[in-house]
Amino acid sequence: MGFSPDTLRDRVAIVTGASQGIGRAIAVELATVGAHVVACSRRHGALDAVAEEVRGHGRRALAAACDVGDAAQVDDLLVNNAGYRIRARLEDLPRQEWDAMLRTNLTGVFLFSQAVGRVMIRQHSGKIVNVTSVAGRSGARGMAPYAAAKAGVTALTQSLGAEWAKYGITVNAVAPGPTETEGVLEVWKTPAMIAQASRETPLQRLGRPEEVAWAVIFVASDAANFMTGETLYVSGGPRVANRED
Repeated sequence: MGFSPDTLRDRVAIVTGASQGIGRAIAVELATVGAHVVACSRRHGALDAVAEEVRGHGRRALAAACDVGDAAQVDDLLVNNAGYRIRARLEDLPRQEWDAMLRTNLTGVFLFSQAVGRVMIRQHSGKIVNVTSVAGRSGARGMAPYAAAKAGVTALTQSLGAEWAKYGITVNAVAPGPTETEGVLEVWKTPAMIAQASRETPLQRLGRPEEVAWAVIFVASDAANFMTGETLYVSGGPRVANRED
């Protein structure tokens, strides 16, 4: 990818949900362009390997166990990537699962943004990148709470982008489409479901985690200094109703 090792030289990036999938790719790719990384996840055991990979690129790394839904744990610690989803019909969804998806996917973004934003406001600079989903734009059958939470993150991104611009803070989002991650394989449990998702994508394949990470690097870089409140879609093309086949 066409970023230099100095694109984010010596900046400190906090990445939530960094133990696997897109979060892991973001942490590692940020290190390749010069950032030091604080990798956060509830799966603390998996973070050590991520931290070692970051250090392998000559950058400093800290692995931190963190539940983004708990305000007490994020006051010192940002890319808001942590996510949680299950596939279930809404009429059968237990209330606790609704609460869990809102807590991780939306409340966690609020808590992290609030905690880090206070520091950025004092220093009159900073960048926040929220990883959302195309589901927040189009909805998702079988994942209504997840889609609703991601739509909330998009609106939160727009609101904070406008509200914090006067402090020199930019707030943007990156919205992946179907991407080859452990989480996708947990939701789409059969090869047939994965193949169907690929067919429904105009580029006829799933995305790769590093492709999402590259978009995050762009939004976090000085090249995006005139962007705020925006959502960058990395989705393989929009799904449309009028199909040729």
